[in-house]
Amino acid sequence: MEFNPYAAPQSQVLQVTSQAELDRRQHINTEATIKSVGTLYYLGAFVLILVGIAGLAGSRLDKDVSPLLLGAILLAVGVGQGVVAYGLNRLQSWARIPTVIFSCLGLFAFPLGTLINAYILVKVLGKQGKFVMTPEYKEIIAATPHVKRKTSVVTWVLLILLIIVLIGVIAAVTIK
Repeated sequence: MEFNPYAAPQSQVLQVTSQAELDRRQHINTEATIKSVGTLYYLGAFVLILVGIAGLAGSRLDKDVSPLLLGAILLAVGVGQGVVAYGLNRLQSWARIPTVIFSCLGLFAFPLGTLINAYILVKVLGKQGKFVMTPEYKEIIAATPHVKRKTSVVTWVLLILLIIVLIGVIAAVTIK
């Protein structure tokens, strides 16, 4: 091989990637999905707790059911969902069973609730979901704090469009 003084410099960059980093990159989307489910459960818990408090305060939510009983039930479910949300955001393995219970109940919310909760069940009960919620994976997270999930531009655009549509729907409903 002949030496070319005008050629770009050639060097061999040795990139060492640990097994922990490879495992984290392989499971980072499932990790983010499970944490997102935890955030969704926090939102549900907030709404249930508010409605439960309103029921305990004596607001008539349903003519046939005692407001105190309904309020107590909704408050208890809201607190339970908040605890499960905490476990999901911390990737605790104990949160899998209550998540399955809540998701199975959510399957009855046809059609959108069925799709969302079926997806949650697939993610939590799947092979990657089981691994992500283990103590071994927490060690991987601790060893690889530099590995972050990158959100695509398309996702941000879709989120902004969704927010604009929701604001429009809320404005249309309140103006009437």
